[in-house]
Amino acid sequence: MFRFLVYLMMFISISYAKSEINENKLECIILEDENSIICKFEKERSFEDETVVFQWIDPFEKVSRQRSMIIPAGHGSIYDYRYIKGRLEGKWTVKVLAKDKQYETKFEIK
Repeated sequence: MFRFLVYLMMFISISYAKSEINENKLECIILEDENSIICKFEKERSFEDETVVFQWIDPFEKVSRQRSMIIPAGHGSIYDYRYIKGRLEGKWTVKVLAKDKQYETKFEIK
């Protein structure tokens, strides 16, 4: 009985971990001491290259930069970054366009 419970717990843990990994997500971090904003897009690994588009949208809702990037086959994430210096203060939006979906995150530069 104990062995069955151990196997059951392992199966549940692995299933939960796998479901967390398969979730596509976009997140940004501001590193003031390095004068950088780093955004990371994570996705499920695939056997083919995938092209995604990063869009940096300034506080005035204008696309400040749009950049196409390729996530190589077998990889599950890609980064884009910008320097803080020279960016407008206010709420920024970063979007990633991947296949038929759009992912978005927001942050504020003070």
